[in-house]
Amino acid sequence: MTDKDFPLIFEHSVPGRVAASLPEADVPDVPLETIIGAERLRTDPAALPEVSELDLVRHYTRLSQRNYAIDVGFYPLGSCTMKYNPKVNEDAARLPGFARLHPNTPDSQAQGALELLWHLEQMLCEISGMDRVTFQPAAGAHGELTALMMIRAYHDERGDHRTRVIVPDSAHGTNPASAAMCGYTVVTVPSDARGNIDHGALRRAADGSVAALMLTNPNTLGLFEEGITEVAEIIHGCGALLYLDGANFNAVLGVTRPGDQGFDVMHMNTHKTFSTPHGGGGPGAGPVAVKRLLEPYLPVPTVERQGELFRLDHDRPKTIGRVRAFNGNFGVLVRAYAYLRAYGPLLRQVSEAAVLNANYLMARLRPYFDLPYDRVCMHEFVLSGRRQKAQHGVRTLDIAKRLLDYGFHAPTIYFPLIVDEAIMIEPTETESRQTMEAFAAALVRVTEECATNPELVRTAPHRAVVGRLDEVAAARQPNLRWRPPGAQGRGA
Repeated sequence: MTDKDFPLIFEHSVPGRVAASLPEADVPDVPLETIIGAERLRTDPAALPEVSELDLVRHYTRLSQRNYAIDVGFYPLGSCTMKYNPKVNEDAARLPGFARLHPNTPDSQAQGALELLWHLEQMLCEISGMDRVTFQPAAGAHGELTALMMIRAYHDERGDHRTRVIVPDSAHGTNPASAAMCGYTVVTVPSDARGNIDHGALRRAADGSVAALMLTNPNTLGLFEEGITEVAEIIHGCGALLYLDGANFNAVLGVTRPGDQGFDVMHMNTHKTFSTPHGGGGPGAGPVAVKRLLEPYLPVPTVERQGELFRLDHDRPKTIGRVRAFNGNFGVLVRAYAYLRAYGPLLRQVSEAAVLNANYLMARLRPYFDLPYDRVCMHEFVLSGRRQKAQHGVRTLDIAKRLLDYGFHAPTIYFPLIVDEAIMIEPTETESRQTMEAFAAALVRVTEECATNPELVRTAPHRAVVGRLDEVAAARQPNLRWRPPGAQGRGA
């Protein structure tokens, strides 16, 4: 199949066609310029396609069938936890009392939603070892920023002007960005030979100017920090706070709690750890959990319980204020609540299965790739394709593209940056041994092709709907694809 077999929606367009017929309005027609102002009106009609309802439905139905989704196949995305989303959680989120609830509904008429949030907070506190939770952040990176704003408020109230945040070289890329957005200077600390944060370098960096250390544990190499209690002592010893990027929380549920490890604040990707896989960029929810010392600075409003009633508390004098309208992506939180109620005391088995799957798959693939850190991994692991690059001139990108020909979504590549030609794989707990065997067999087959027919791999994919795309141009000029025929400039 080629692009000619699947025309753009613009190529279906015929002047005068419409997808819906509406009756004449039975209210007075109000000129648009009186509402938004004549200066805001476009001078030319928008270059939109004119299509029938049938053509419209067929186009987007066919388009949806070309998408890859977790319900279609295996997503081995390291650092991005794409596990199966039980459909009962979708049913819970679609309940009319949740799905149709207006965010400005008075507390007295939103008791069910507030009760759910209150109980979800109690569960997340128990799982994380923290004391309070805010649900406002819309995703993980937003949670990072929210946590740093609370950390800044904590230090500022004490008259303690701190200017630096320490970030390991194995951190998620959003960590230094969040610190910089909050006005801090980022200090990078290297990893040691075993993939832990280097304690000597950390001690040298930790002084009175440091506000916090942003740490992921297990880290982005898929490894648990072997000296986490010593790390906490170093950071607390200089008066700083310890922040956990909870993106990899799926590896330790019910096994260990960040609050018990010495963390003062963390975000949780409920859209990864507790259902709602985040394919396509959303939706997400990044609740932030804090120890008692940061509770005064939580965003408003918080959910409070008074007897059998629940309310939103806006009266918090030391709050950092709102960080988002209302309580985040509420539907994602409903799914997380349903997920946690379903698993209950069995939550530990989620992590144990995820860790087992990752180590099994790592053992299957170890002979065919370089393994930068050869130790027991957690829920994910990092391979290196530098052997294939050096011996056959095949890059990790080429290997990932060739996997598409075998029907598998590619794993995360070139991350973390400290690993040359990185291939980061997370099988999650929801994948069967048969699926992992099929994936491993396909990846092994690709490594064999690197030696026997490297050009085949370098020019992959060959069986996909489209060939190798110019990803740089797609990222820098995203609107080019949507130009209607004959349109000039960036399109409509």
